[in-house]
Amino acid sequence: MPLLSPAFDEPGLRDYAHDWAVLDVETSGLVARRDRVLSVAVVVLGPDGEQTEEFSTLLDPGCDPGPVHVHGLTAERLRGAPVFDQVAPRIAGMLRDRVLVAHNAQFDYDFLAHEFARAGAALPVARRLCTLALNRRVDPPTEDLRLGTLAAHYGVPRVRAHDALDDTRVLAGVLRASLREAARLELPLPFVPCPPRQDPRFAPRTPKTPCAYRNPGRPEPGGPLVQGMKVAITGETLTPRAELERQAVEAGLNVMASVSRHTSALVTNDASSGSGKARRALAEGVPLLDESTFVRLLGDVRPGTPHERTRSPEAAIPSPATPPAPARSPQPVQEPAPPAAVLPGPASTAPSAPPRPAHPAAQDRPLSGRRVLVLGGTHPDAVAARGRIVELGGAAAINLSASVTDVVLLEGGERDRRMKRITALAFPTHEAAWLDAPVITPLPRQGGGPAAPRVLPRGGVIDLPQPSGSAAAVPWTVTAAWAQQTSCEIDVVAFVVDEDEQVCFDEDFVFYGAPENPGGTVRLHSDGPTEQTIGVDLAALPPSARKVVVAAAIDGSPTFGDVGAIHISSGPGPSAAPLVQATLDAATTERTLLLAELYRRGPLWRLRTMGQGYDRGLGALARSYGVDVAD
Repeated sequence: MPLLSPAFDEPGLRDYAHDWAVLDVETSGLVARRDRVLSVAVVVLGPDGEQTEEFSTLLDPGCDPGPVHVHGLTAERLRGAPVFDQVAPRIAGMLRDRVLVAHNAQFDYDFLAHEFARAGAALPVARRLCTLALNRRVDPPTEDLRLGTLAAHYGVPRVRAHDALDDTRVLAGVLRASLREAARLELPLPFVPCPPRQDPRFAPRTPKTPCAYRNPGRPEPGGPLVQGMKVAITGETLTPRAELERQAVEAGLNVMASVSRHTSALVTNDASSGSGKARRALAEGVPLLDESTFVRLLGDVRPGTPHERTRSPEAAIPSPATPPAPARSPQPVQEPAPPAAVLPGPASTAPSAPPRPAHPAAQDRPLSGRRVLVLGGTHPDAVAARGRIVELGGAAAINLSASVTDVVLLEGGERDRRMKRITALAFPTHEAAWLDAPVITPLPRQGGGPAAPRVLPRGGVIDLPQPSGSAAAVPWTVTAAWAQQTSCEIDVVAFVVDEDEQVCFDEDFVFYGAPENPGGTVRLHSDGPTEQTIGVDLAALPPSARKVVVAAAIDGSPTFGDVGAIHISSGPGPSAAPLVQATLDAATTERTLLLAELYRRGPLWRLRTMGQGYDRGLGALARSYGVDVAD
């Protein structure tokens, strides 16, 4: 099926015509640095969308094939298949000088990159395109964005699910249809540059077992160490560093790579060394122990208090939330936004909009189920307009998509480059006064569409549905998106923190350079230049993890006032329809912005939208959570 159709001329599709290598893999598990590829298929498409080549093969992974009930590939079936090294040259030839395309592309790309690394070969991919991210931009009226659902929506036949070759053929059809829809809306394609996998930022990290004990604080002068105390080591030691750390971990201490205000002690044989850890310890008043004293104290470490999954005092507090609801209806909780003092350090002096009421009366929600795009106006005017949309029960869009129902034009909005396409597609447009008393045009009925996500205000809180069965293994996702015109780089990051709002170790800071924590429970998915997702396996988080904080930071001098609104959506898994959404847009001079947090409340997990900004950079934000970051 070519990309060209009677609705478009060839020049109109020029920006959407590339050489494509559509790929799918079946794997023995979900962690690329540990699990293996069991089968791979590649379909090559030309710029006109016509298929020119295809290849598929089973692979002998040399390990247990994992969930056979999902992919159907038993050890017997894979016996005698080639190993990846044997087919790597063929796959490399099909990928070279083409855009790699996959559904949830980072997953397939990471597995492919690790297999090429094991084979001692370079992965010849410079750019990739995720059809999941592309369809999040298109936003078709489907129940979710799973491959099978999109195939049915676009009329692409599917024969055998979880068969790599059939999935790849289906994906090729979904790509063609998605590109035509993107061209209709004039949406930029969410290409992701793929740096060489030799880059040390992508080197696998040795998993570290989280400490089982809560941090009791600092030792009394001359007193014993207690399990759970956070200790760091700096400088030369008589005992090999690895051995000293092993002894400390076995004694129940939490060995940190950095020093913060929550560090219990710094071990050093030279207090005047001037190392970064020594300077920070001096500034924070952290006690110093020489090596001999530390080794002696390791012989009598006192019992600590274990982490618990639920804290009984908090669990005993009656929750204002209604009982947990079905997965499609997370329940809102009237809970105040956290104070700025949660994070030490200077917060922005820019004004922040106060949280709006979460539930206006039904008669005051005329925009319920509608998605309204605001164009033009000053930043404060646009913030006020989007706030009004939320008050009226609507969702504030930041980009043009198929789900937009109305467009509000503030001063200068008619000059926005998207207006030509909005006019051509006959989107309803309104003056700013429309938001005072909107006159509603009934929406056309579209069968199969998803239930509208619940719109949360800044500071809004919901109880997350408690998964059961196979749903328990699905990561909860928080996706942040921003305007397609944004010219600066934005990094979405996550911190896994304990009761003290501190990471248990540096590797619990997840960012572009370290896109997953050692346990694989928190992952960053970079799905395009204007969208990034944090996935959290809530069921697998250790008891020490009390909260996962999701934030965004700008690289360079621009601020979030220049960027504008950040749209947050959250739900169970990357392909599912989001259950909740929010638009955070009160930022002005801030360079870092707390977006959302997932936190334990008794036996439940909750999500809170944040919108708290800071004028400081990412390094200072990371240090406030106990991460050692060199500026």
